[in-house]
Amino acid sequence: MKPKFSIIVPLYNKAGYVRKALESVIAQTYKDFECIVVDDGSTDGSLDTVRAINDEMSRDKSLNEPHALNDGRLSIISQANAGVAVARNNGVAKSNGEYVCFLDADDWWEANFLEEMNRLIQEYPDAGLYATNYVYYKPGKTHVALKLERGYMNYPEAYLHSDAMPVWTGATCMPRRVFDEIGGFPKGIKLGEDFLLWAKTALQYKVAFCEKALAYYNNDVPANLRATRNLHKPEYHMLFHLGEIEAIVNSRLSIDDREEWKALLDKLRVNGLMNYWLDERYHDAAAAELKKVDWSKQPKSATAQYEKPIWYLKAQRRFMLVGSYFKQKLIRAL
Repeated sequence: MKPKFSIIVPLYNKAGYVRKALESVIAQTYKDFECIVVDDGSTDGSLDTVRAINDEMSRDKSLNEPHALNDGRLSIISQANAGVAVARNNGVAKSNGEYVCFLDADDWWEANFLEEMNRLIQEYPDAGLYATNYVYYKPGKTHVALKLERGYMNYPEAYLHSDAMPVWTGATCMPRRVFDEIGGFPKGIKLGEDFLLWAKTALQYKVAFCEKALAYYNNDVPANLRATRNLHKPEYHMLFHLGEIEAIVNSRLSIDDREEWKALLDKLRVNGLMNYWLDERYHDAAAAELKKVDWSKQPKSATAQYEKPIWYLKAQRRFMLVGSYFKQKLIRAL
């Protein structure tokens, strides 16, 4: 019998984190699922950690349930390093579940994540995307991410008025048929590939939200292991692909319904492109994207920010980065 959920865990050099992630999967109170770990060419022993967990589960009779983790075993796929989008897509292609969930190897779930997700699906069967609240985890900054009510979500409105992503990958579930229809995570995008998928889905289907914080978004990860540690080339970053979403918005929605989406896309451009604007290599590409912004609807602070001299902005950024580094060192020391 096919499992209800397929959990896809992309893995790249997270040896110090993946055990906690997988133990949170094993501990789920709702057992009708499979878990597929996709090793994306790890070089730090991450795969050995997963294999060790697999062996431990095989020896533990209490975990050997016929409908959980393939008779108590994790499925493991190995591929040459191709990025998280390809890893997730390959995991889904090998999966059998009616619904797919995604958990990065440095994040984790509450034990009732799948149970509550199953309840959300029963309550809102027409949705094409399901999301729960989550905890933003970082020393000194740990907090529940969202203040949204349970029910169908207006995705662009929720994003515009929240301080965090209203749909975060580690707290998400979608019907397998919808994932296949939309086309999965866009290949070649290394940062923001999830936003592009959620936005395309939200333009075609309802989005259902659970107010309970059931997942942990771990931001206490060394900078060298983060996808955001360096500027990606424009072709790899979702900020330079927002025009794809804008084209869908303009072709499918009425003029009145386009306003929130336009406001969201412009907000993402203005807030996200500053580092590219300041970099000589990518300044022109950022400037081209910023020309698409309706500046008359942006706050004065945003407009003024881009009017300041680049040398001043660079100095300001360096000062802020140094201050943030020492602040985190102090928090950990205490």
